Amino acid sequence: MDLPIPENDAVKKAVKWIFSEMEADKELRRRDLVEKASVRFDLSPAETEYLMRASKIKNV
Repeated sequence: MDLPIPENDAVKKAVKWIFSEMEADKELRRRDLVEKASVRFDLSPAETEYLMRASKIKNV
């Protein structure tokens, strides 16, 4: 099941940032990165939840 990508630029930037961080350090935990991205990109709780679900599907 693919999730539609939100049109919000902050969410798009957060997704790219999470993938970039995971590439740089394979030991980082997905949950920690999503929490950091939420603060860094000033995401709403719904947007943060989207990142959690999307990263599970993409196996981040």
